[in-house]
Amino acid sequence: MSAPDSPAATARDLLALVGGEANVTSIANCISRLRLGLADRSLVRDAAVREHPKVLGVVDDETYQIVLGPGAVGRVTEEFTRLVEAEREERAEDPGRPAPDGAAALAERGAAIRAENKRRNATPVKLFLRRIANIFVPLIPALIACGILAGVNGLLANFGWLPAAQPALAALASGFMSLIAVFVGMNAAKEFGGTPILGGAVAAIIPFAGVADVQAFGVELSPGQGGVLGALAAAVLCARVERWVRRWVPETLDILVTPTIAVLVSGLVTVYGLMYLAGELSEAIGVAANWLLAQAGGFAGFILGGLFLPLVMLGLHQALIPIHTTLIGLDGHTVLLPILAMAGAGQVGAALAVYVRLKNNAGVRNTIRSALPAGLLGVGEPLIYGVTLPLGRPFITACAGGAVGGGVVGLLGQLGTTVGSTAIGPSGWALFPLLQGSQGLGPAIAVYGAGLLTGYVAGFALTYFFGFGRGALTELNAPAAERPETAGAPV
Repeated sequence: MSAPDSPAATARDLLALVGGEANVTSIANCISRLRLGLADRSLVRDAAVREHPKVLGVVDDETYQIVLGPGAVGRVTEEFTRLVEAEREERAEDPGRPAPDGAAALAERGAAIRAENKRRNATPVKLFLRRIANIFVPLIPALIACGILAGVNGLLANFGWLPAAQPALAALASGFMSLIAVFVGMNAAKEFGGTPILGGAVAAIIPFAGVADVQAFGVELSPGQGGVLGALAAAVLCARVERWVRRWVPETLDILVTPTIAVLVSGLVTVYGLMYLAGELSEAIGVAANWLLAQAGGFAGFILGGLFLPLVMLGLHQALIPIHTTLIGLDGHTVLLPILAMAGAGQVGAALAVYVRLKNNAGVRNTIRSALPAGLLGVGEPLIYGVTLPLGRPFITACAGGAVGGGVVGLLGQLGTTVGSTAIGPSGWALFPLLQGSQGLGPAIAVYGAGLLTGYVAGFALTYFFGFGRGALTELNAPAAERPETAGAPV
């Protein structure tokens, strides 16, 4: 029997609260959320899910997303999946067993609900961002690992330590990045309905050394030109060509003709068009980012740091992943991520101010204690959905704190000390091992640390003094029995 606070117990509780295994159509997780596809949303006991001691928040999108925090989410997802699979095996062995929690009616009611949810969420922007996330998010663990190894190798080189190990570490850190176009191509082809290996085959043209012998638009190509943007375009084109060809080719010839034509057509377009065009676009992105920080770093940092929390809340931050990856491919680091990370600093400061101000609200204070470690490591969803957003005004002051921190990092970059990250994924304190800067590692750490400290202080001060109206503060600090049911409840 599992302990009451174990991942297995949490998974068992959540499975019962979302309507049982028959109501679960898909299971996935990201860095902090358990994402469930549900056949019938009405079977979910939403209030009970939100009140579960291990749940930091809930996001109801196309999938039902339960915020559990980093570390915990992976363990709970594993146990949740195991429970669902075990119950489905039992049902397969005993088909006559009655379905739990009204699940017998799912086939009829669930289809209508799924269709409505799909229609509601099928806006062009949401579909585009969801596809971008599906392509790039699976690559983030490797980007983090290779970025940290690159940082460690840089430290060894700077101090002259372990010179014999440095070439091996450089290979470990750079191998994935040298072939990232292939992985992007495979994921993109899969996402757009093609064969992943064909998408990878076409994208592999981009890092291939032999493209240096090819001229396009009167210019010799260079290996890697176009980067992940070129790989993305090439793989999407390959998937479209493959699907079109398959409609016309007899089944007996499909295995020979379809992949050959798909690779040939999309490959030639890639070599004689997409690599050049994507390369120009990538260069423009790099030039624009560097120009922005050099000419208007303080203002740009203020705007970016202030807007990032709303982007995370809406899921729009996924659109920045290709830009980060492009900048890493061009310069070895992305100068945008350290600025955007200041949003998390503002949120941490705001949460600390809420903790101090709401001395009598045990529910909110417990949520902050649970979510704060994740917030310090740059995972903002637990604090967003569990603390600042439900309270309203503290979310705005958290954004303002992030804006101030971002303005400091941007201003220092404008004055000549830029700081970037060699990988995407973590932020907060977890970003320190990935830092790289124009003046070396020491100044980069100092600039980023100054931004974090400023974000913490600004988020705390703004929330402490302006985060609550007089009536709201009195209401939220009232004894639990006198407090309105939803006041300060984690969302």
